[in-house]
Amino acid sequence: MRAVGITLATVALFAGTLPALAAEQGTAGMVTGINRLNGTIAIKRVPNGTVGANTAGAAQEFKIKDNAMIENIHAGDRVTFSTSDAATPTIIKLDRQK
Repeated sequence: MRAVGITLATVALFAGTLPALAAEQGTAGMVTGINRLNGTIAIKRVPNGTVGANTAGAAQEFKIKDNAMIENIHAGDRVTFSTSDAATPTIIKLDRQK
């Protein structure tokens, strides 16, 4: 009986951390558009240089956690970003590359 309780507690712990593990961390891209009124940003992912990665695909639109994050960001800037794993992809960290 005790082993079942420990197993269930462990499963619950891992299930709670899965969204954080699935979130994208440190992805690179180029800003293709910003909508400051709606708090969204469109980013085209930059290929990582592996064989066959010469096309990055279309830009994806993300919600911004805090509008202050995009104050110094402009279309054409290269950025690194991290997103939360939610129904609507939300950028939780955004850094402009120099």
